[in-house]
Amino acid sequence: MAEEPEEIYEVHLKDVFEGPMDLLIHLIKKNEVDIYDIPISIVTEQYLQYIDWMKSMNVNVAGDFLVMAATLTHIKSKMLLPAKEDEDEDDPRIEITRPLLEYLQMKSAAEHLLERNILGENTFSRSQDRKVLAIDNEDRIINVGLFELMDAFQRLLDKIPAFKEFDITPDKVSVKDRINELTDMLEKEGNITFDQLFDDDFTKSDIVITFLAILEMVKMAIVSIVQHVQSGIIRLFYL
Repeated sequence: MAEEPEEIYEVHLKDVFEGPMDLLIHLIKKNEVDIYDIPISIVTEQYLQYIDWMKSMNVNVAGDFLVMAATLTHIKSKMLLPAKEDEDEDDPRIEITRPLLEYLQMKSAAEHLLERNILGENTFSRSQDRKVLAIDNEDRIINVGLFELMDAFQRLLDKIPAFKEFDITPDKVSVKDRINELTDMLEKEGNITFDQLFDDDFTKSDIVITFLAILEMVKMAIVSIVQHVQSGIIRLFYL
C-alpha cells in the first residue's frame, strides 16, 4: 500500500490578519520610534526577519509583503549614498512615511465606522449556547494581531534547546487534529491562556502546528485573541 504524501498546509495572511503596512506599524511601535524619523536600516532588517519567520512556519507570504520588502531595501540603499553638495534632496524615507500616514488615517476612519451600530448585523448571528467567560470591565485588554502573536510564538521558539530543534518523532499531529484539540479545550473551559497551549516538553513542530491551527481558527471565526494590558497575558476566547 502506497504511503500517503506528507500534508502541505498553508495559511494566507490576507485572509486572516493584517498586511505589510500593519507589520511596519508594528515595528515602529515595537522600536518606539517617530514615524517621521524611521531608522530604516533596523526596520528593514527586522521586516525581512519576520518574512523569513513566516516562511519557516509554512505561512504563505503574499506578494505585497515582498513588494514592501523591496521598497524598504531600496530606501535603505538610497540612505547609504553620500549626500551631494548644493542639492536639496527629499528624505528617501518620505517614500514610505507618506503612505504610512495615509494608511493610518484610513484605518482610524474604518475603526470609527465599525463602532457604529449596523442595521441587521445580528441577523445571522452565531449560536449563543457556547460558554464564554465575561471580562472584567476594569481590566484593560487589547486585541492581538498577527505580529504580536508571532512575537509570542518566537519567544517560545527561543526557549527550545538546540538539541530539540529537530523533531524526528514519526507520529505528528496535523493542523486539523490540533484545531480539534484546541476546540475541545475551549468548549470545556470557554477560554484558555497562551501558556495553556503547550506542556513543558513542547517541540518546534508543536509550535508550528499550533500557530497554523490558531490562524485557521481565527479565519473561521472560532476564536478571538486578546491580551491583558497590565499582565501581558494572551488569552484565546471561544466565540
